[in-house]
Order: sequence, then C-alpha cells, then structure tokens
Amino acid sequence: MRRFTIPRDVFFGEDALSYLKTIKGERAFIVIGSERLIKDGTAPKAESYLKEAGIESKFFVGVENDPSVETVMKGAEQMKEFQPDVIIGIGGGSPIDAAKAMWIFYEYPEFTFEEAAKPFNLPELRQKAKFYAVPTTSGTATEVTSFSVITDHNTGIKYPIADYNITPDVAIVDTNLVQTMPKSLVANTGMDALTHAIEAYPSTFRSPFTDALAIKAIEMIGENLVKSYNGEDKARKEMHIAQNLAGMAFSNAILGIVHSMAHKTGKILDIAHGMANAIYLSYAIEFNAKKAEKDYADIARALKLSGSNDKELVESLVKYIGELRTAMDMPHSLKEYGIAEDVFMSKLDDLAETSVADPCTGTNPREITVEEMKKLLTAIYYGERVDF
Repeated sequence: MRRFTIPRDVFFGEDALSYLKTIKGERAFIVIGSERLIKDGTAPKAESYLKEAGIESKFFVGVENDPSVETVMKGAEQMKEFQPDVIIGIGGGSPIDAAKAMWIFYEYPEFTFEEAAKPFNLPELRQKAKFYAVPTTSGTATEVTSFSVITDHNTGIKYPIADYNITPDVAIVDTNLVQTMPKSLVANTGMDALTHAIEAYPSTFRSPFTDALAIKAIEMIGENLVKSYNGEDKARKEMHIAQNLAGMAFSNAILGIVHSMAHKTGKILDIAHGMANAIYLSYAIEFNAKKAEKDYADIARALKLSGSNDKELVESLVKYIGELRTAMDMPHSLKEYGIAEDVFMSKLDDLAETSVADPCTGTNPREITVEEMKKLLTAIYYGERVDF
C-alpha cells in the first residue's frame, strides 16, 4: 500500500493571504526570516487579517538561511510561553522549515533532533496547534511537503526531518507575494522547482499522482521561468503555482542525485541550493539516461523539444537546460561558478561519499557508486559530457 499526502487545503491566487481572516484560533505564532517582510507590509497584513479573525499574534523574527538547532529551540521556547493554537511560517524555505521544527518541539519538548531525523518517526502532531505555510519565493515548495532540514552549526550535522506529520494543514500560495523577488532569486528558486519536478518523474518511488503533477509543473515552468526572470507579472504568478505542483510531486515521489549533490555541496562548497541544482541537473540527466531515457524523453515532449527518438529527445532536454542557464546568466560548471580546482579536489572524496549516502540517492532511477559519483562530480566541475 502506498500513500499520497498534501495539505488539507491550498488557497492560491491573488490576495490568497486574506484567507487568514477566516481561520479559527486564539493565538498565532508567526515565524519569518527577517524584518524585510515587516517592512514590505507582508507580515503586518497577515497580522491585520488575523486580528479580524479575533486572533492575537506574536512574531518570531530572525531565521537564518540555513536554519539552526539554536534558532528552532529558541522559537519552541517562545511558543511554550505564548501557547499558540495557530503556527504560521511565512517566507522562503528556511523560515517555514524552522517553523515546522519549532512546532515539533513545542508539542513534544522532550523529543530530540536525533529522534526527529529518523524518517517517519514523529509522534502525532496537532495536539496543541495547526500549521499554516505562506511561501514568498517560488521554489522550495516546503508549504506542501513533509520535509524540514535543520543544521547544528556547532557540529555541522544536518538533521533532515521527513514525516507526513509536518505537512502543513493549509498552504496559502498568494501570487502577489512574489512580485518583488530579485532576478537572481527567481533564477535559483525557479531551477530548484524545475529540478523537483524532473527528479520526481523518474524516481523509483513515483506514482500516477506524482507523475501528473510533475509533468504539469514542468510544462508551466518551461512556459514561464525565463519570462518570470525577465519580470513578466503573469509569468511570475504562474511560477508560484508551478513550484507548488512540483512540491506536491517530490514530497511524495522523493528526489534523486541532483539534490543529493546539492545538499552536500551547499555547505562544503558554499553554493546556494537552487544554483547548485541548476548546474548539476543536465549532468545528472546524462548519467541517469541509461536507466530512464524514456522518462526524460517524456519530459522533453512535454516541453515541446525536438527529436525523432528518445535518445534525441534526451539530448534536446540536456541542451535546453543549458539554454535556461544561459538565459538567466547562470554558470554551466563548478569551475565557471568560481570554485578553485585545488579546493574542489581536496573535497571530492568527502563530497562523493556523503552524496551517495544522502537519502535522495535511494530513489534515483540509476544506482551510483562512490567512484561513479566522483567521476560525475568531476565532469560537473570541468563542464564535461557524462558518458559512463
């Protein structure tokens, strides 16, 4: 028996945030990344809507880009004092991920991160509060996923929390909230979303539900990503919906080696997650095509790429991803990104071993050894074709 889990409700479109006027509760704990959302009016608007619903609000401000154990425990302690029955994460992936983890330790103070990091090991949540997620970037889709990643910066240990319990109760996908994203963020988050959909489609844990969502997301992203990067209003709104569909797909199908590598190189080589995905995606497709050629050909057809057979369609897909990088001024290799060769080589063994051990490798369509991962990472560094 299989399971497919998404939020109970997804409210989307212009001014979807106004749904907060209708919710029930007494106290709302709102987690945001920085004061930017206060200054641009997003957080005050949420607070105003909650006030209309008769709900008192308290803000937690200061979630870093790579949310830490300390931040999560600080937030959980403030929740304990405030006793919210509504928890709202607003922002990109980091504040929503942090809010999810705070929720766990608010409801179960004696629980540990080591226990939380065991897949699908969480106790039943919603004993004290329900969870609402409001994304302000178009990529991570954590508003519809069962994942959260928290880092212990003292030890360098990442705690990947995966449990259907932390899938938000409600996702509010307000297309007005992404109009001011800078172009670099549009590119990074957009390529993250595309990678979510492309990796979900040939995943060994796929299903007809995830296939349908992934293909639709790919079609929408293909139509809108570059237009969104160039500032087109409608395209930016469409991308916010598309990344949500991609999130529903990968939350249930899981991912592959693009994310395995991105998870490890993000910290070790200091590469933004979406940027890493953008660089790695085409090389991983070349590697995986020996097992998943038909699936990638399906994706190429969805994007209306040329090719008279599956092999030619996969080649068109690889070329297309390179063209996306060019159109959004993104590098095509780790060397072009600016990683020094001696630094890369000194980290290669560690990167290969930890990437293979990453949970996402388990659902990659083609198995990969540590030696093959080293060859793949080396090809990515120099921008070489992957033919093994």
